[in-house]
Amino acid sequence: MTTAVGGRNSLRPRFNQQGFVMQKFRVTSSGILLVCCCLAYHTAAAAASCEAPFSAAFAEVSPSVVRIFTVAIDPFSVTERVRTAIGTGIVFDDRGHIVTNAHLVLDTSEVIVSNETEELWEATVVGLDPITDLAVVRLDPGTVRLPSAKLGKSADLLVADEVMAIGYPYGAGKTATRGIVSAVERILPLSPFSWRSPFIQTDAAINPGNSGGPLLTRCGEVIGINTLTTEVGQSISYAVPIDLVRELVPELIESGHVSRAWHGINGHIVPLPLAFALGVTPGFLVETVEPGSPAERLGLRGGSFPVVIAGQEYLLGGDVIMAVNGETLSDEATVTRIARSLRVGETLEIEYWQDEELKSAQVVLPERPLLPGDVRRFREPRNAR
Repeated sequence: MTTAVGGRNSLRPRFNQQGFVMQKFRVTSSGILLVCCCLAYHTAAAAASCEAPFSAAFAEVSPSVVRIFTVAIDPFSVTERVRTAIGTGIVFDDRGHIVTNAHLVLDTSEVIVSNETEELWEATVVGLDPITDLAVVRLDPGTVRLPSAKLGKSADLLVADEVMAIGYPYGAGKTATRGIVSAVERILPLSPFSWRSPFIQTDAAINPGNSGGPLLTRCGEVIGINTLTTEVGQSISYAVPIDLVRELVPELIESGHVSRAWHGINGHIVPLPLAFALGVTPGFLVETVEPGSPAERLGLRGGSFPVVIAGQEYLLGGDVIMAVNGETLSDEATVTRIARSLRVGETLEIEYWQDEELKSAQVVLPERPLLPGDVRRFREPRNAR
């Protein structure tokens, strides 16, 4: 006997040979299929929303992008005492905080912010971090309220993703340049080993005045803060990943700086084949030791004989660190991971090769001070933008 769909018999549960209810399984499967279809629809809808032209993203983010003027006076100089700079900033939140570059606002006596209306507002430097070239300035919320930008996730970036940079190149009007993500997690050799920061590399044009401006996606989400470029290569520019900005800005607002452990060691891992070729012990080659640092107090010695191999400079003659806290230093990734994991007040134990003898030492790491050269490396004409 057949029963019409929706009839009384269709409500009776069906059993398989083991006695399990089959109809409930079919309903659950249908539900899963429905959920999957909904998720696929929303994913497709989200992807479709990013197919808008970059002009739409520019229009959305533009009100949150501001021009920054700074004036710095050097009291120790009798000539060129006044230094002025023009850069860009991005409104980070609704409390008047603006993120820009540290090299723009360090040691400044005055910071002025403006937007398309050409109105001028005085801003206060809240905090800065020369290692990542990030700074936070603040507008008085009672004076003006600018819309905050929509922040994305730099961890989601892929090589060849399209991006756009917004800024005030050469102090001119607000400008957009377009490019792609050339590389992610790019570790720059100019970063001190106290904190190796990964940057986003892009071929979007970054010029003087773009410093501190946003790098954004077609969806209008900020995924980086533009910081520097180079004249050595063509179309090579860098931005601080927005995930790192999110991590550091609260500390900059709260304490004015980023607390980092200080060891004072800079150098390179020497690959095994190169170590044999140069007659150097494999490991981490200490090239420079920062004056007054824990490394100097331990008696570590840097190099003095420069050698350039395949475009990479090595300063030979220094000690070679074999292990840190019991972990062998075998590659740059290990060194970077250990360096970034160190904390103030932590005891650092190293094993190193000095004068053809394996030695060991321990030191409690203090907080890293602001050091000469921290900002200069971003202000160099060949680098700073």
